[in-house]
Amino acid sequence: MLPPLIQKKLEQVTSRYAELEQLLASPAVLGQPGVYKSYSKELGSLSRTVSKFNEYVRFQKEFSENEELSRTSTEDAALRQMAKEEVARIDVELTRLDEELLEAVLVEDKDASRDVILEIRAGVGGDEAALFAGDLFRMYAKFAERQGWKVEMMDASPTDLGGFKEVIFGISGDFVHRDLRYEMGGHRVQRVPRTESSGRIHTSAATVAVLSEPEEVDIDLKDSDIRMDFYRSSGPGGQNVNKTSSAVRLTHLPTGIVVAIQEESSQHKNRARAMRVLRTRIFDLYENQRKEKEQSTRRNQIGSGDRSQRIRTYNFPQNRVTDHRINENFNLERIVQEGDLEALVKALRRHDRDLRMKEL
Repeated sequence: MLPPLIQKKLEQVTSRYAELEQLLASPAVLGQPGVYKSYSKELGSLSRTVSKFNEYVRFQKEFSENEELSRTSTEDAALRQMAKEEVARIDVELTRLDEELLEAVLVEDKDASRDVILEIRAGVGGDEAALFAGDLFRMYAKFAERQGWKVEMMDASPTDLGGFKEVIFGISGDFVHRDLRYEMGGHRVQRVPRTESSGRIHTSAATVAVLSEPEEVDIDLKDSDIRMDFYRSSGPGGQNVNKTSSAVRLTHLPTGIVVAIQEESSQHKNRARAMRVLRTRIFDLYENQRKEKEQSTRRNQIGSGDRSQRIRTYNFPQNRVTDHRINENFNLERIVQEGDLEALVKALRRHDRDLRMKEL
C-alpha cells in the first residue's frame, strides 16, 4: 500500500499531466515551438508514471472486489476459490507497482528525462590519469549504446598515448539524466600502468561532471552578455592542427563561465557546440544555487554532487569496482570493458529511494 504522501504526489502528477494535455492543444502554445517542445517532453516523461498509477488504482479496485467476493460468496465454493486466486495474483501486481511508483516519485525528479552533457577530466596521475579518463569515456559510450541512447562528441583534449586530459560529450535518450546523475564525482583507479616496467600498482584519478542539458526556454542568453573569441585549434602536445581560426571560446560575462571548443574544423559547428555547453553550465550553476537554497539543511544522501567527492574505485588487479556510497562491489570487466552499468545504476537508485523514503 502506497503511503498517503506518495499517493497525494501521484495525484498531483496526474493533474499536471491533464493540464499539459490541455496546454499542448491551445493555440498560444502551438504558436511557440520552443515552449511546445518543452511541454511535450514533460508530458512524455510523466506518461509512464501516470499510466502506472492508473493501473495501480484499477488493481486496487479489483483487489477489494475480489477480496470481498472471497469472503461473502458462501454458496459457490468455486467462485470463492477463483476470487482468492485473483486476490493473490493482484497482490503481486500491486507490490510491483508499489516499488515502481515509489521510485517514480522519490527518484525521478523533473530532470529525470533530460539529456546530459558529461565532462570527464584527468586528475592526479599524469598520463595514467588521462588513460583512465579515456576508459571512463568509452565505458559511458558503451553503456549508452546498450540503452539505445545517442552519444555526440563535443570536445576533447587527447594525449599522445590515447587518453584524454579532458573530454566533453552529450548523451541523449530516454531517462538519461535519471540513470547517469549518480556518476558525478571523483573516480579512482588502481592498476599497473602501461608505462610501469616494475609492475607496481599506481593510483590515479579522474573527475566526472554530469550536467542536465536545458531546453531553450529554460534559460535566456543575451548576446550582449557573451564575449566570443576565435583561435587556431591544437592537438596533442599543443601543436596547431589547422591554419584557420576554427576554435571558439565563449565567455559569459555575468558569471565568468568560459567554454572553449575545437573539436570540429568548422567554426560554425564549434560555435554551436560551445553555445550548448555554455548554456548547460550556466543552467547547472543556477540550478545548484536554487537547490542550495531549498536544501540548506541537508545534502542529497546519495552524494553531494561535488566533483571532488570520491564516489568509486576501479581496482584492476582484483577485477573489482567499489561504489563507496553504497559499499557494494561489482565486476570490473563487465562494467569497464562492456559498459554493463545496469546493476550498479539500479543499486544506486534503490539506495537513493530508500534514504528518501526514510526522510519522509
